[in-house]
Amino acid sequence: MTGNPKTRIGLYAGSFDPLTNGHMDMLRAAFRVFDHVVIAIGMHPTKTPLFSADDRSAMITAAVGPIARSAGATFEVRMFSNLVTAFAKEVGAAALIRGLRDGTDLDYEMQMSGMNGVIAPGLQTIFFPASPEDRHITATLVRQVASMGGDVSSFVPKAVNAALIAKFETSRQPKL
Repeated sequence: MTGNPKTRIGLYAGSFDPLTNGHMDMLRAAFRVFDHVVIAIGMHPTKTPLFSADDRSAMITAAVGPIARSAGATFEVRMFSNLVTAFAKEVGAAALIRGLRDGTDLDYEMQMSGMNGVIAPGLQTIFFPASPEDRHITATLVRQVASMGGDVSSFVPKAVNAALIAKFETSRQPKL
C-alpha cells in the first residue's frame, strides 16, 4: 500500500518462522504508531525455514487481522530478499520496526540501525521494548521446544500452535 502521503507506513521485517507472541507484542505497539504496517518475511537462500513463506504469510494474516482492525490500522504481508533498506523504500516505509528484549538485542539492533542509517539516511529505526511476559520468547526456542514435543501454546498464537503440532507430529511418524 503506497500512494497516500499522509499514511504513516512502518516496516516490520523478520523470518517469522514461526510467528510468536513476541512478534504480536511488537505489532500491537506498531499499530499504535503507524497507520499501515508492512510485515516483511525475509527470504534468505542460505536458510531452510520450518514453514513455507506462504504458510507463514497465512498464519500472520490470520493472527494479525483482529489486532490491526481493533487498532484502526491496516497491514499487508510481503516477502523480500533484498536489503531491508531497499525494500523499505519500495513500500514507502518511513521507519523500520524493531523489538528489544534485552541488552544483547540493543547492542545488535543499534549496530544494524547505524548501518541502515548510512545506507538509507532518511529511514528511521523505531525500537519497541518487549513486554515482560514476552521477553523470553524467540522463534528459535519455540521451534526447538515444539520439535521435542514440548507445549509452546503460551508462546504463539493458537493457529501457529496447531501448525507446529501438525508439523512435528508428521515428522515424528515412524518411517516404513
